[in-house]
Amino acid sequence: MDPKYELVVVREYPDQLTLSELASLIDTDAATIGYYVEIGLVEPVARIGAQLLFEAGAVCRLRAIARLRRDLGTNISSLGMIMDLVDRIRALQREVDALRSRL
Repeated sequence: MDPKYELVVVREYPDQLTLSELASLIDTDAATIGYYVEIGLVEPVARIGAQLLFEAGAVCRLRAIARLRRDLGTNISSLGMIMDLVDRIRALQREVDALRSRL
């Protein structure tokens, strides 16, 4: 009889999601998210073997991407530019908040 082993993914933080968990939460397939990873629209926080792990914030980001694609018909190259601008705005907002807290 051949021994059977179960593959267990160990997460560093409980708020990390696997690719399949993320796909399920945003109602899309893993291949679409894999493509978004490939072109840099979303980044995994870790890799365990072939398994990608994402932070919980990826759900909001991917939902925003889905809305831009579905509701506005935004193409892939425009998505990259839009998401880059959103990231920059958020970074600037954090910087403004930090400066205000010092006053």
